[in-house]
Amino acid sequence: MFFVLHALDKAGALETRSANYDAHKAFLADTTAHGVSMIMSGPLAADDGKTMIGSLMILEAPDMKTVEVFNRADPFYAAGIWEKVNITAFVKRQG
Repeated sequence: MFFVLHALDKAGALETRSANYDAHKAFLADTTAHGVSMIMSGPLAADDGKTMIGSLMILEAPDMKTVEVFNRADPFYAAGIWEKVNITAFVKRQG
Protein backbone atom coordinates (compact mmCIF):
# COMPACT_ATOMS: atom_id res chain seq x y z
CA MET A 1 0.00 0.00 0.00
CA PHE A 2 1.02 3.59 -0.56
CA PHE A 3 0.63 6.39 1.98
CA VAL A 4 1.08 10.15 1.95
CA LEU A 5 2.46 11.74 5.10
CA HIS A 6 1.76 15.49 5.15
CA ALA A 7 3.20 17.37 8.13
CA LEU A 8 2.97 21.09 8.88
CA ASP A 9 5.49 22.74 11.19
CA LYS A 10 4.55 24.63 14.33
CA ALA A 11 4.93 28.40 14.11
CA GLY A 12 8.51 29.38 14.87
CA ALA A 13 9.89 25.85 14.33
CA LEU A 14 12.43 26.75 11.64
CA GLU A 15 15.40 26.95 14.04
CA THR A 16 14.53 23.58 15.62
CA ARG A 17 13.94 22.10 12.14
CA SER A 18 17.39 23.29 11.03
CA ALA A 19 19.04 21.87 14.17
CA ASN A 20 17.49 18.43 13.53
CA TYR A 21 17.70 18.41 9.73
CA ASP A 22 20.82 16.20 9.42
CA ALA A 23 19.37 13.60 11.81
CA HIS A 24 16.08 13.64 9.89
CA LYS A 25 17.86 13.17 6.55
CA ALA A 26 19.93 10.30 7.97
CA PHE A 27 16.76 8.68 9.32
CA LEU A 28 15.11 8.87 5.90
CA ALA A 29 18.19 7.51 4.11
CA ASP A 30 17.40 3.94 5.20
CA THR A 31 13.80 3.22 6.15
CA THR A 32 13.97 -0.57 5.77
CA ALA A 33 14.35 -1.18 9.51
CA HIS A 34 10.89 0.34 9.92
CA GLY A 35 9.24 -1.77 7.19
CA VAL A 36 8.73 1.31 5.00
CA SER A 37 9.97 2.12 1.50
CA MET A 38 10.46 5.79 0.70
CA ILE A 39 9.04 6.65 -2.70
CA MET A 40 9.56 10.41 -2.46
CA SER A 41 10.12 13.01 0.24
CA GLY A 42 10.91 16.66 0.64
CA PRO A 43 10.15 19.82 2.56
CA LEU A 44 7.00 21.84 2.05
CA ALA A 45 7.84 25.47 1.30
CA ALA A 46 6.30 28.84 2.03
CA ASP A 47 5.19 31.04 -0.86
CA ASP A 48 8.78 32.28 -1.25
CA GLY A 49 9.69 28.76 -2.43
CA LYS A 50 12.58 28.55 0.05
CA THR A 51 11.43 28.69 3.67
CA MET A 52 10.64 25.18 4.93
CA ILE A 53 7.23 24.93 6.62
CA GLY A 54 6.59 21.19 6.72
CA SER A 55 7.31 17.80 5.21
CA LEU A 56 5.77 15.56 2.57
CA MET A 57 6.52 11.87 2.12
CA ILE A 58 5.09 9.23 -0.16
CA LEU A 59 5.73 5.84 1.39
CA GLU A 60 5.05 2.21 0.65
CA ALA A 61 4.22 0.09 3.69
CA PRO A 62 2.07 -2.92 4.56
CA ASP A 63 -0.40 -0.89 6.63
CA MET A 64 -1.19 2.41 8.34
CA LYS A 65 0.15 1.24 11.71
CA THR A 66 3.61 0.70 10.20
CA VAL A 67 3.64 4.27 8.87
CA GLU A 68 2.48 5.65 12.23
CA VAL A 69 5.29 3.84 14.07
CA PHE A 70 7.79 5.03 11.43
CA ASN A 71 6.59 8.62 11.87
CA ARG A 72 7.00 8.50 15.66
CA ALA A 73 10.64 7.36 15.18
CA ASP A 74 11.49 10.39 13.00
CA PRO A 75 13.84 12.91 14.69
CA PHE A 76 11.52 15.73 13.57
CA TYR A 77 8.66 14.08 15.47
CA ALA A 78 10.85 13.65 18.56
CA ALA A 79 11.89 17.33 18.36
CA GLY A 80 8.24 18.40 18.31
CA ILE A 81 8.57 20.31 15.03
CA TRP A 82 5.26 19.30 13.49
CA GLU A 83 2.00 20.90 14.57
CA LYS A 84 -0.14 18.57 12.50
CA VAL A 85 0.56 15.28 10.73
CA ASN A 86 -1.91 13.65 8.35
CA ILE A 87 -1.28 10.16 7.05
CA THR A 88 -3.57 9.07 4.25
CA ALA A 89 -3.71 5.92 2.12
CA PHE A 90 -2.95 6.69 -1.51
CA VAL A 91 -3.91 4.82 -4.69
CA LYS A 92 -1.22 5.28 -7.32
CA ARG A 93 -2.69 5.69 -10.82
CA GLN A 94 0.12 7.22 -12.87
CA GLY A 95 3.85 7.76 -12.62
